[in-house]
Amino acid sequence: MPRQLFRRIVSYKPKYFAKIMTVPELRHLRRKALLARKSVGFVPTMGALHQGHLALIRQAAKENDQVYVSIYVNPTQFGVNEDLSSYPRTWPEDRVKLQALTAEFSTNNQLGQIAAVFMPSTKEMYPSAPPTSEIDGQGSFVTITPLSARLEGASRPVFFRGVATVCMKLLNIVQPERVYFGQKDIQQTFVVKRMVKDFHLDTEVRVGSTVREADGLAMSSRNVYLGERRRAVALVLLNSFKEVQQVFARGARKRRYLYNAAMDKLLLVQKQQEALPKGKRALFEVDYISIADPDTLDELEEVTAERGAILSGAIKMLPIEDSQEGEETGLGGGKSTVRLIDNIRLDLLSAKVGYIP
Repeated sequence: MPRQLFRRIVSYKPKYFAKIMTVPELRHLRRKALLARKSVGFVPTMGALHQGHLALIRQAAKENDQVYVSIYVNPTQFGVNEDLSSYPRTWPEDRVKLQALTAEFSTNNQLGQIAAVFMPSTKEMYPSAPPTSEIDGQGSFVTITPLSARLEGASRPVFFRGVATVCMKLLNIVQPERVYFGQKDIQQTFVVKRMVKDFHLDTEVRVGSTVREADGLAMSSRNVYLGERRRAVALVLLNSFKEVQQVFARGARKRRYLYNAAMDKLLLVQKQQEALPKGKRALFEVDYISIADPDTLDELEEVTAERGAILSGAIKMLPIEDSQEGEETGLGGGKSTVRLIDNIRLDLLSAKVGYIP
């Protein structure tokens, strides 16, 4: 066989991925990869893919022979009155994005390939009984305490129970060498790392940097709900972090000074919006601001320049009160509350240059 033709054959990578709906199918494919000594990187998602998800898939392709992506809107991480039914489900658009990545990877022999997209039904993921979102609901759940009860967990008491449970299921099904999460969901990465450690799961948790829009807003599948008016005001959370960076760079280390810098900015913009007419304002509520240890996520009373901290927060963009004719109000017409989270690593170097990772 001519050497040139041989090279083309051995470097060929499929331009299509397998769409898998059942656990046995996925395990069969995984076993084939194992026997072929192919490493697998796993990117769990709920779909509505954006550049943040795609960055994680690219990272997985750099570090593994094969990439598995899951798309599953997990009901157990939504509270009873949360947005499960309206959560965006965009498989046609997601498929196009994944196909484009597959074509991109096929031209580079240094990258792995997207081998499978796992799209199970809820019956497949919860085979014994329908899942529940009640706080005291019955079922087979994984809980990671006390970490799951803080911050996001305080506002959404079943959220991390659902996240830990579905991640345990997915990691048990896929058994990847590496699993990938984004830094935007920083508390989720802590919960999953703790679960992997405490339950001796044989996988490495990898965390990719937060991907942001051009103006700095952290990318999220929920951003499609915002619309123009709320989208502009939503930057207030990131801007409050910038205020903290400034006082930290000037020497403030005590929690009260750092916390107050964030809250002063948030309350100022909140009052400005409240003073506007209903047809122009975008109201929001502050859920929390956290200044936490970068290793444990415990709240800090003082931040050292050497170790820094995780600065995180959440706000709720309230429904638009009086939408104007022709106004772009986002998916759902601006009628739902949109909860936004963000975080940055607070350290001396990034604070001095105003860097937002």
